[in-house]
Amino acid sequence: MKRLFCLLLYVWCSIASAHKPSDSYLTLTIDSNRVSGRWDIALRDLDFAIGLDNNGDSAITWGELRSKAAELSQYAFSRLKLNDANTACSHRETNLMIDEHTDGKYVVLIFESDCSLAPIGKLGVDYRLFAKLDPQHRGLLKLNQNNISKTAVLVPGEAARIFEISSGKQSGAELLDFISEGVRHIWIGFDHILFLFSLLIPSVMVYQWPRWRPAPSFKDALRDVVNVVTAFTLAHSITLSAAVLGYVELPSRWVESVIAVSVVLAALNNLIPLFTAKRALLAFAFGLIHGFGFAGVLAGLDLEDHSKLWSLLGFNLGVEIGQIALVLVFLPIAYKLSRYRFYQAVVLKSCSIGIAGLACVWVLERAFEISVRI
Repeated sequence: MKRLFCLLLYVWCSIASAHKPSDSYLTLTIDSNRVSGRWDIALRDLDFAIGLDNNGDSAITWGELRSKAAELSQYAFSRLKLNDANTACSHRETNLMIDEHTDGKYVVLIFESDCSLAPIGKLGVDYRLFAKLDPQHRGLLKLNQNNISKTAVLVPGEAARIFEISSGKQSGAELLDFISEGVRHIWIGFDHILFLFSLLIPSVMVYQWPRWRPAPSFKDALRDVVNVVTAFTLAHSITLSAAVLGYVELPSRWVESVIAVSVVLAALNNLIPLFTAKRALLAFAFGLIHGFGFAGVLAGLDLEDHSKLWSLLGFNLGVEIGQIALVLVFLPIAYKLSRYRFYQAVVLKSCSIGIAGLACVWVLERAFEISVRI
């Protein structure tokens, strides 16, 4: 049982991404029958898709990028189709640039699209970038028309989306987009999950020197879980909001590195208990950093204030829904298993060792850009 449990944990963790999920940022501005666009795509994602590093020195130069400009443009625009009233729009790339986002360098494609002769009423967007390479990839869309903007999350492989901007009011569909994105982000954010998991593992136990013992009742375990989750939620909501609204900006590399360190410390605390009764304090302190990690999804969207608030509301709500769903699954199972001796040996100790080891790998990858195979 112990070996099987640890094997499953290793397999799950070995596929865990050490970095921010793949996103691109697409801004479309409608003017009569023409669409002008800006498309920011992560340089690392394009390098993986079509190979931009010609000499294999792990550094992509402007010359290497320019030499692949035609291939890059063909690759990208063959996976983005715009149409008006079922009439396909034609793309003309006007410029190629490089821009810096919080999580690294992005290729910026500036383009124009001509649609039908009449002013555009409804714009269809068929987005398929990296659909076969990365099913978790998303396109974050900002659509402008007549000083009105709306936002959406584009999922590669799904049916084309139809957008109509008739008023400045945000629609329920946009809110649901970002709720869904928030749920997805917490569920594939393995570092966030493992940090929370490390704090929740001992929630069904009580530390009585020199060892952990099962919690006296489910009510006691639930109270501990509520304290930890509430502290984590409050903390990351504060910094997520501050970052998205533009009050604070921290380098992604620094944030991601500290998040990895937080996972290490939370896991080690289960092996060398120092914050047994104060894990909620630990959750709050590091939750502030995790909030900046969550903010990376929305920070790249250059949104107006009302759109930021709407997207922030939906995304934050989605993160909380995803988090609560994980807790609701974890707590009853963990409490039941904690009645057996193997819980302390397998789940509390062995899994904490595995989590700490994996997070150490993340620290090396993120802080020192060292590629480590596990």
